[in-house]
Amino acid sequence: MFDGVCKLCNAWAKFLIRHDRQRRVRLAAVQSPEGQALLAWAGLPVDQFDTMAVIRDRHYWTRSDAFFEVIGQFSAVWRPVSLLRIFPRKLLDWAYDRIALNRYRLFGKYDTCLLPDPDHEQRFLKAPLSVFT
Repeated sequence: MFDGVCKLCNAWAKFLIRHDRQRRVRLAAVQSPEGQALLAWAGLPVDQFDTMAVIRDRHYWTRSDAFFEVIGQFSAVWRPVSLLRIFPRKLLDWAYDRIALNRYRLFGKYDTCLLPDPDHEQRFLKAPLSVFT
């Protein structure tokens, strides 16, 4: 899940679509009905979007853990990025939070949540979601 009005978050979503060649990652903007349902399921705030979240196999990850969970789904070419895990999670989350809390000022914000390109539409979750069953 990602903030659908954040320009940095949208760039991250486009990066995922481009580099997830096996099509493992499915996306949902936190502002979408699917994103709101997933946030509620995970017990995360539905009105604050200061982190991305990854849900897989009825577990969820946020902040730097979510980033590394996604990178772990990519081909071996991207695995060296996981070496950043040598740093303590507290430090990684602190850095993540600095960017997340300032993302609109640093990267900008769209007025509305962007819709996926027609050729990417199948990469986004649509209700009903099986995660709740």
